[in-house]
Amino acid sequence: MKFNWLFSGDDDPAMKRTCIDLEYKLRPRITKFLLSKLDSDYSGDFSRFCFDVDLDRKWVSISDTTPQELIHKILTDFDAVINGSPFPSVA
Repeated sequence: MKFNWLFSGDDDPAMKRTCIDLEYKLRPRITKFLLSKLDSDYSGDFSRFCFDVDLDRKWVSISDTTPQELIHKILTDFDAVINGSPFPSVA
């Protein structure tokens, strides 16, 4: 699982710390969500999943670098569970 951090401004140490803290909060939530959406025979390898995190908008989206077949498996309910909004988003 990979996160792309999107934000305006400088890449200062405080912003890096914010990204690290947020990743520690997001990673378990997204992992739990992925496990609930994928088949029971899924190997648990999440390395093909990539997410864009817009810190300015406070929004997580499925990156278009994630393979389409995986996007289709998780798109339903992703925003409702992760962002608290029913509107689907793919970066």
